[in-house]
Amino acid sequence: MATIRETDLPGIGRKYQMDTRAGDKLVVVIHDDGRREIYHFDENDPDEPISQVTLEDEEARQIAGILGGMTYKPKALETIEVSLDELVIEWCRVEPHSHAANRTIEELQIRQKSGATILALVEKNRQTINPGPHDRLVPHMTLVVAGERKQIRQLKELLANG
Repeated sequence: MATIRETDLPGIGRKYQMDTRAGDKLVVVIHDDGRREIYHFDENDPDEPISQVTLEDEEARQIAGILGGMTYKPKALETIEVSLDELVIEWCRVEPHSHAANRTIEELQIRQKSGATILALVEKNRQTINPGPHDRLVPHMTLVVAGERKQIRQLKELLANG
């Protein structure tokens, strides 16, 4: 995992810098007014940006969702995982033949049986953030789930086999 260096910019905001494995340098400046500036530097000249993009707060959040996989998950990746100490956030797909297909969150007793939480339901043209107990899991839907690794394993078992 790449190291991200943070720097306060008094009167401006905060700067984040990352050197990628490919040798690129990226800098993101978050202004106090919500604007974001993204700078891309060439490895041969780390002081002069070769490109720059300015985004308003709402645009930056949309891009963050795209980069984080909330709107499209590459088919090559079966699961995406983010780890925050003991908390794991992962994407799980509801397969057509699975036990969970066409059942509600309440029917499956997901929280009670696994301890994991469903953060979002993502379908081709629709997403539900913070779904309720009456939301139905349908084939090919992607679930964004959170919990400890053991809870996520239990949730996957519950989805597949009941």
